[in-house]
Amino acid sequence: MTVSTQGLQIRTGSQALRTAVELLSSMRFSISLLTVICIASVIGTVLKQAEPLTNYVNQFGPFWAELFLALKLNAVYSAWWFLLILAFLVISTSLCIARNTPKIVSDLKAYKENLREQSLQAFHHRAQAALGTEPTETAARRIGATLAGGGWKVKLQARDNGWMVAAKAGAANKLGYIAAHSAIVLVCLGGLLDGDLIVRAQMFFGGITPYAGGGMIADVKPEHRLPATNPTFRGNLLVAEGTQSGTAILNQSDGIVLQELPFSIELKKFIVEHYSTGMPKLFASEIVIHDRETGEKIPARVEVNHPASHRGIEIYQSSFDDGGSSVKLKSVPIHVGAKPFEIEGVIGGTSQLTKGPGEGADKMTLEYTGLRVINVENFGGNSASGADARKVDLRSSLESRMGAANKTATKKELRNVGPSISYKLRDGAGQAREFHNYMLPVDMGDGVPVYLMGVRDTPAEQFRYLRVPADDQGAIDGFVQLRAALSDPGMRDLAVKRYSAKATDSSRPELQAQLAASAGKALGLFAGDGQPATGKPTGGLQAISDFMEANVPEAERNRAGEVLVRILNGALFELAQLSRERSGQKPLEPNEKTQGFMNQAVLALSDAQAYPVPMAFQLKDFTQVQASVFQVTRGPGKNIVYLGCALLILGVFAMLYVRERRVWIWLSERDGQTQASMALSSNRKMMDTDREFDRLKQKLLGLQP
Repeated sequence: MTVSTQGLQIRTGSQALRTAVELLSSMRFSISLLTVICIASVIGTVLKQAEPLTNYVNQFGPFWAELFLALKLNAVYSAWWFLLILAFLVISTSLCIARNTPKIVSDLKAYKENLREQSLQAFHHRAQAALGTEPTETAARRIGATLAGGGWKVKLQARDNGWMVAAKAGAANKLGYIAAHSAIVLVCLGGLLDGDLIVRAQMFFGGITPYAGGGMIADVKPEHRLPATNPTFRGNLLVAEGTQSGTAILNQSDGIVLQELPFSIELKKFIVEHYSTGMPKLFASEIVIHDRETGEKIPARVEVNHPASHRGIEIYQSSFDDGGSSVKLKSVPIHVGAKPFEIEGVIGGTSQLTKGPGEGADKMTLEYTGLRVINVENFGGNSASGADARKVDLRSSLESRMGAANKTATKKELRNVGPSISYKLRDGAGQAREFHNYMLPVDMGDGVPVYLMGVRDTPAEQFRYLRVPADDQGAIDGFVQLRAALSDPGMRDLAVKRYSAKATDSSRPELQAQLAASAGKALGLFAGDGQPATGKPTGGLQAISDFMEANVPEAERNRAGEVLVRILNGALFELAQLSRERSGQKPLEPNEKTQGFMNQAVLALSDAQAYPVPMAFQLKDFTQVQASVFQVTRGPGKNIVYLGCALLILGVFAMLYVRERRVWIWLSERDGQTQASMALSSNRKMMDTDREFDRLKQKLLGLQP
């Protein structure tokens, strides 16, 4: 039996109705729907789902981002058109099954024993033999018993002029068609049950609307909440250590819907284990499930790929977050006039700052966005580090840092560089910059530990890092003192006098005066003293470069530049010694360590001119509070999908590996001899069929192959 691609033919109703039913129940329509679903699934795999709008705008541009959102390509699997296609596929495939199943069942029951003797000669596999004087009935029963013993289903038919033996095997091949198509229906039904269809139906018929505002979960009104009896949902639940929550968040394209749970989850402890390289090995949560109906407290442990279950709801370890850690920050003056101070806050909270003195000064908001206690970074080259959950390779980030960066070896080297703080500074107009600063100094491979202070203007950019060298005490104070001394004209003049006196012979006062003038000019340019504000950095190495281009002939710039930079370095060293003397510290020893500090300090002072805000914030102390993000799901369609997958495997196996065969043997008496005509048919032309026919000829008719 061949399966037709035509649809169900009905004889009543209008022509349009008959055409619609035929199309909907046809195999060609089902295949078209499957093709569209495959294309949509590819889009949903390639295009990141449920990302913020700004991410799509940054990656594809405003036009394509708006188009993706209009077509719901950012949430393919919950889009109305995707669910509608699934529903049509279920209807179409069900109609296909309903149309073909009676034919298949009828064919399974039929032995086709009424086949005429002449028809047997038309088969490819046919044979004839004389069975001697054995009666036709005896021969028919013997052949039937032999076939039945070999696993064939046999039917004997007595006719006026002989006996017909009809047998069949491999009927599971046709059952594979029903199983495979039923599997498609079950998988689609499971997808519809576990998708957003039921949630959307409850929202539509129950008056539930998405919530697009902010604030506390407890303050959200009932019209934005789904009941605990909701038969299917998939949401996220954030629980901080020492707290409990029983309301999940279901993300919608135009807001969120809150899902009440029949229990609440209390997080006792969040556990992170690491390998010796610092890479995470285990994320787990020790929880207590509080049943709201019985009051029972059930301890459980949730790990990645090892969920807990209660009242038909699966609890998965999805990710982790900060649960409201308290931090203490110390401001590091970067620009002239900034004053150091300390401030305390909570991750997720904000603090108000004043940009400059006076009542009319600009207000800025400090937003505490993240605390990371462990940061495992790759210092061995440009290969991406897989250890940090942020997927940020520090080495590649520093390629775009402010100032020069030395290259290191390209081998992979993972190191834990300690805690870091992330925050945003938002001005009165609502514009914000994001900052990422490390608490401890990091040795980038050149022997000079530096404090890394990252900044970026938009989330689409990588962080640009200002590298501030640590002093001989491992602190940032030495750089801060040097920066303050550089902004003091009196300190600069005194440093120039000391430098010129040490670098020249006291018997040549005219040479000392020339060197002092050159050093004073270089130090003033580097400090940005007396230069007009143009909106660009007015000091640093760029100011010296601009001065050279404007005042020194091109042929002499290289030599003059080397001399001027050497003078600048000498004057800055004396300035550093003066700053330490004023603070009661010992002078720096003239060794390689001091030289490395000064070289990096020169670069940092130059880069600081381009730092976009007057101060940076260094993490001084913190009390970490961790939180787990759980995914809670109730999926009644899961078992249906499992059943569908099992049927699909069985159906495909039956259709591909089970051969349907039929055998007919006509027995008649001629001239006192019993004559046998045999034929075999199979739904596949294979060498196995030829070999099987040869065996049957020998076994049933005594013919040699």
